[in-house]
Amino acid sequence: GGDDDDDDATPSTSASTSGAASDPDPAAAVSTAAARTVLGVEMRPEVAAIVLVYFVQGILGLSRLAKDYFLKDDLHLSPAEASLVLSVSAAPWLVKPVWGFISDSVPLFGYRRKSYLVLCGALGAVAGFGLSAYVTDVPGAVIAFTAGSLSTAFADVVIDSVVVAAARGESQATSGSLQSLCWGSVALGGIASAYFSGALIEERGTRFVFGVTALFPLLIAAAATLVNEKRIVDPSDRGDAPPSPSPSSSSHPGIVDEIKILGGKLWDVGKDRRVWAPTAFVFLWQGAPHPGAGV
Repeated sequence: GGDDDDDDATPSTSASTSGAASDPDPAAAVSTAAARTVLGVEMRPEVAAIVLVYFVQGILGLSRLAKDYFLKDDLHLSPAEASLVLSVSAAPWLVKPVWGFISDSVPLFGYRRKSYLVLCGALGAVAGFGLSAYVTDVPGAVIAFTAGSLSTAFADVVIDSVVVAAARGESQATSGSLQSLCWGSVALGGIASAYFSGALIEERGTRFVFGVTALFPLLIAAAATLVNEKRIVDPSDRGDAPPSPSPSSSSHPGIVDEIKILGGKLWDVGKDRRVWAPTAFVFLWQGAPHPGAGV
């Protein structure tokens, strides 16, 4: 009789133990959720890509000081000539809306974001490696500097679009936290570049710094794989899609039509006084001589 009682007690004890083990721990769940968030933003793969690209933009400041010394010490340019070279190479930043038009209107290999991030990363790496090993004259420096600026400016436009898409549908607090995370990533990269750039130039020289800087754009290309974007499939590429009888009867707008539509939207925004007035102020402010030029 005693053995029967023991047998009856065993399953109930086992079930009790099993139930206790299967109950989730609320504290552990909260801890895990907190570990996956930064500044209130869930660190999903796409957010990691955003953080990485913005960090690269900040740390590319490593080459800023190297450019000044390269133009002055290696190419022996006067301050006026060096300023002209740097001004020309900054041109891609002045036409950022153009890169937005291209990214939105001309999918590359079926993607509007991923493909351009890969292309920008490759271009920036080529420009950096060229400066580190091959550039010995002013035309080469202008081409390499401009290519590097184009890489960074285009990537900035593309990743801004990714941020807008990621913030769409989120709460205002989450959107603000995402923006703070972006600026924090840029600032972190900028602090790192400011700390190391002078020492690296002094110890290893400008070409070494250009070589190191060339590695970071490759991270932009790698970040493209984390962006959540579906491939655009052209209806004409589908075997089951009937051929369009004529271009005019197709409901899918062409590249020229898309550019016209986007251009019209940009004009509607730009002619608003709330937009063009502060834009004019910033233009005049940026066009004024900067005291840093005399340092």
